Amino acid sequence: MTRLFLPLDTFAVACGADEIAAELREAAAARGLEIEIVRTGSRGMAWLEPLLEVETPEGRIGYGPVEPGEAAALLDAGLLRGGAHEKRIGRPEDQPFLARQTRLTFARCGVIDPLSLADYRAHGGLGALEAALAMAPGAIVAAVIESGLRGRGGAGFPTGVKWKTVAEAVADRKYIVANADEGDSGTFADRMIMEGDPFALIEGMAIAGLATGAAKGFVYLRSEYPVAIRVFGAALEAARRGGLLGASLLGSGQAFDIELRVGAGAYVCGEETSLLESLEGRRGQVRAKPPLPAMKGLFGRPTVINNVLTLASVPAALGDAAGYKELGTGRSRGTMPIQIAGNVRFGGLFEAPFGLTLGEIVEEIGGGTASGRPVRAVQVGGPLGAYFPPALFDTVFDYEAFAARDGLIGHAGVTVFDESVDMAAQARFAFEFCAEESCGKCTPCRIGAVRGREAMERLIAGDRPEFQRRLVEDLCETMKFGSLCALGGFTPYPVMSALRHFPEDFEGAALREAAE
Repeated sequence: MTRLFLPLDTFAVACGADEIAAELREAAAARGLEIEIVRTGSRGMAWLEPLLEVETPEGRIGYGPVEPGEAAALLDAGLLRGGAHEKRIGRPEDQPFLARQTRLTFARCGVIDPLSLADYRAHGGLGALEAALAMAPGAIVAAVIESGLRGRGGAGFPTGVKWKTVAEAVADRKYIVANADEGDSGTFADRMIMEGDPFALIEGMAIAGLATGAAKGFVYLRSEYPVAIRVFGAALEAARRGGLLGASLLGSGQAFDIELRVGAGAYVCGEETSLLESLEGRRGQVRAKPPLPAMKGLFGRPTVINNVLTLASVPAALGDAAGYKELGTGRSRGTMPIQIAGNVRFGGLFEAPFGLTLGEIVEEIGGGTASGRPVRAVQVGGPLGAYFPPALFDTVFDYEAFAARDGLIGHAGVTVFDESVDMAAQARFAFEFCAEESCGKCTPCRIGAVRGREAMERLIAGDRPEFQRRLVEDLCETMKFGSLCALGGFTPYPVMSALRHFPEDFEGAALREAAE
């Protein structure tokens, strides 16, 4: 029986992977061919999805992008032998996009059956958890600190330091919370892990529980990810059956379990305290800090809140803390799964050590724009990230380098725009987005976003442009330093970067008419 590998990932499903799987089974049965279709995660090369792979003596051979209606022709061309076909790409690992990566967090994604614990273990899974079970909690924390792992959700706070705070807190209960409310445009790494390698997240959360004394974890997953909800829910059941969760982790006698909760679509619930409010059954609103969640979090108990990528990176970081720390640059250590999207030729997930330049990511790895027009702007960090022009493409991809140029890495989403983009419209959208998604808790965000949108519209129209520009700048200053959370606090990044780097787009109709 020949094994075929076809992603169940949202990328592939959106392009017809489920239909292709059904067609392959039907066409194979009609030809008397015995096949087994293994539904995997995605390799992360979005332009090749659905990517169909066949197991051969020479390794796995890929075909893509396969479209519904092509199954019969592929089988007739010798698909099961890795035969020639216009969609044949050879070994996926030899593709330049994959060959250049350093895959640690995503080492198994697209390779294994995401719901097979046996596959997970065979590809290096559970080794870090087994090591952690033999360590004292303080030693686990020390190793994570030694690795240099920082939060991958945007803030970049040292993971081990957060764990240490929770470990040292005195309480009858503690919690581990995975923030899977991946709401930033152009980001999809959390989803890919939960669909393609969910046991990595489960293992990372279990290690966090051992390190801090927490026996219960929650995953807060956005409702817009139905495939991830289904796969991760099934993975939790498989983990319990396999002894990876429950009253005795891998027979150790130490308890840890995880509960999946699904959010209702509020962007602000990606902020950690709003997420906690929602988990507790209340409206998602930002909490004032202090107290920090590490001291008083879920249900008033000490709580570790980490992004999915952070927790999924823990097994690799703990498994070789010194080696992990050797990767990267400056204070940004290890690898970062960079998500390349927008108007770009080769969009997808690219995992590499910190230290690439923005230009390398966009022009070399991403291949420039899909339209063929010159790149005009790149937004890094989701809808609240700054816009960088090509003049800043020498910026090194690490937390401090971006901060030094009034930008932020955030969740490492990189969205590319060509020369046709209207940057004034983009700046207006930032205010509009904030006004729409604000929880309403603090005045700078609730009122500032609305006033900012109004001022931006007047600026674009050429109504007293210098006054409106000063008003926008003043509003941005108030929002940046007066907002309770990053929604209001980061909205100034796209606005001010657009004003600073693309001033010609804000001249307005009245000024353009005067110039003519």
